[in-house]
Amino acid sequence: MEGGDLFQCPTEVLRKINGFIRALVVDLGHNQRLSIAVDRHRIFCSDSSGNCSDLPYGIEIVSLEKEGHACRLYILLRVLMIIQQLLLENKHGSKRDIYYMEQSIFTDQAVINRAINDICILLKCSQHHLNVVPVGKGLVMGWLRFLDAGRIISCIESPSTAYMIPVCVEEVEDILSHKVDVIDTTDIVSVAQYILVVEKESVFQRLANDKFCERHHCIVITGRGYPDVPTRRFLRLLVKELHLPAYCLVDFDPYGFDILTIYRFGSMQMSYDAKLLRVSEIRWLGVFFSDLERYQLPERCLLTLTTEDKKKVEAMLSRCYLHQEAPQWRLELEMMLHKGVKFEIEALAAYSLSILADAYIPRKIQGGHI
Repeated sequence: MEGGDLFQCPTEVLRKINGFIRALVVDLGHNQRLSIAVDRHRIFCSDSSGNCSDLPYGIEIVSLEKEGHACRLYILLRVLMIIQQLLLENKHGSKRDIYYMEQSIFTDQAVINRAINDICILLKCSQHHLNVVPVGKGLVMGWLRFLDAGRIISCIESPSTAYMIPVCVEEVEDILSHKVDVIDTTDIVSVAQYILVVEKESVFQRLANDKFCERHHCIVITGRGYPDVPTRRFLRLLVKELHLPAYCLVDFDPYGFDILTIYRFGSMQMSYDAKLLRVSEIRWLGVFFSDLERYQLPERCLLTLTTEDKKKVEAMLSRCYLHQEAPQWRLELEMMLHKGVKFEIEALAAYSLSILADAYIPRKIQGGHI
């Protein structure tokens, strides 16, 4: 179970929902305009000396008196009723399920996502407490064995085989990363030396083909691009339970860097839950601009930053946490903008097809990460 997650009882969530609805009814009974106060959260600002904590930085009033808010209020309350029903019936549903339950009302998926985020903030809980589950896409392989809802997931028996990351991370228990005949529920012992997170499935499969985990005692995870919530929660759980260092390998481009920051600092969309999703200990393994010269990669491997890329880099450079907590990361991002180029992890294959498993990752683990 994930530590620090104190809001797990469906009965308590239902109590909060009932209390929230009761307060709205009382307000209406007193002829007050229907309005809801929603805390606003953020994980960064554009002030280099800013202090963006986990506490709310302001309040947004969603009211019938404001233009466009009537529809937002109605959608929020309708989604809340669906969530209440899920909890009462002990069922789970995805955001897409909720969308199709009232497709005539919900104009697009984005309004569902916004409503669920607002509900989490109002009830001070996480999405999984609402019985709203994402469609998992993350993969894991390596020296790992755990129980998922009572099923033994034994990656360790075939370290180069990919397994889906559990969607309901709260059902993961008895995590081990050593080979045993019987799971001992009293001890967690690790022989894996580190956890490696790779941005893309193609890199994950390259490492699997090269039997990287069999040659190096480690655990490899991929979120297959921007990571979903289960992947981030699972990584956080492994780091906490196994006390292992975690490294991240992403493309040298704006989107790879953005994915890296989501793992370490969280996403702005779910900033209200950042403290339960981020892995502050994660280190950037690569790829870096300096790798171009070190591995003598040909110019054909380089791609020119687009206008959109440059705007994204400039926006990321202003994030306060890059000034305060990750100044070396900021220097690499400045280098990207200054040189005006980007390249993918796979570009290292120009040096050698198996360069990642044979040399690059082992060397970076020994020294070269930031």
